[in-house]
Amino acid sequence: MSAFHATDPTVRARLLSISAKYRNGSLHRSAIQLGVTVGLWAASYAIGLRLMQYSPWAGTLGALVTAVFVVRLFMIQHDCGHGSFFQSRRANDWLGFWLGVITMTPYRCWRRFHAQHHVNSGNLDRRGLGDIFTLTTVEYRQLSPRQQRLYQLYRHPLVLFVLGPPLLFILRQRTTYKVPHDWTAERRSVHLTNLVLVAGALLVLLLASQPLLVFAFHLLTMALAAIIGVWLFYVQHQFPQTYWRSGDEWEPWRASMEGASYYELPAVLRWLTANIGLHHIHHLDARIPNYRLYECFTKHEEFAHPPRLGLRESLGCIRLKLWDEERRSMVPISSQSSHMGA
Repeated sequence: MSAFHATDPTVRARLLSISAKYRNGSLHRSAIQLGVTVGLWAASYAIGLRLMQYSPWAGTLGALVTAVFVVRLFMIQHDCGHGSFFQSRRANDWLGFWLGVITMTPYRCWRRFHAQHHVNSGNLDRRGLGDIFTLTTVEYRQLSPRQQRLYQLYRHPLVLFVLGPPLLFILRQRTTYKVPHDWTAERRSVHLTNLVLVAGALLVLLLASQPLLVFAFHLLTMALAAIIGVWLFYVQHQFPQTYWRSGDEWEPWRASMEGASYYELPAVLRWLTANIGLHHIHHLDARIPNYRLYECFTKHEEFAHPPRLGLRESLGCIRLKLWDEERRSMVPISSQSSHMGA
């Protein structure tokens, strides 16, 4: 929990005065991070594709390694969307678009939805905008039995973490489904990304000796990357003592410091995920580039006490599906059985 008192009106300003020192990215560091990550992604892709020719199991392992680097590239795309990777907006947008081709995530469209998530995180009155939809216990009890079953299906681990992510990243993001009609630039980004992907597929058909193998490896890689990415997003906000409030009770700075976790990963995983586990700092100040988040975390006591989750603790978050406003805690659906019978 936050170390600051709830009634302190200067909290947000004090925190941002600290985080502002870390907003300035380094062109040198950004260029090195990008070059290393693209190089590792390309090498793992080539090796994994070769392994797939000899053994499906070895190819799957290669796809998993490649997927990890796709996730890391997505984190760089994420920084571009927040304008933190380069100081130039044009450079951020240019790189973000081409990384969006690799991650199969239309850059401008994703950027706008993600911005809504940041603005409305933890706000019960503004749910469903770029987040994992979450009902309160009261809302769940008011549903019909059929609606409850549909919500249970949506929040089932097999749907949320296995089937859903590939469908979202590989299929749904190819369409303008749920993209408002007046979002002209965002809808255009979907079509431009799809056009480049189709051009790439045609090149594979023309140049590759085994195009079906290439497509299978690519789709497997993207499915695994999507699963990893959704899991990271889930544990960053869906943990027991997270933050949900409505009306005047909702405070943006508290939604960042209490409603976004510190996913405490081993150093190598922290590097591979580009420090996204330091989510409380990122949500407070999204202009900090990923490679400066850990520096901010370790040098300032104000950021040292976020909700923490280790790998083992994070697995327990899978069963949390509802927000209990009385307990101010995420709870399993099974906790509602006694209420349903009352």
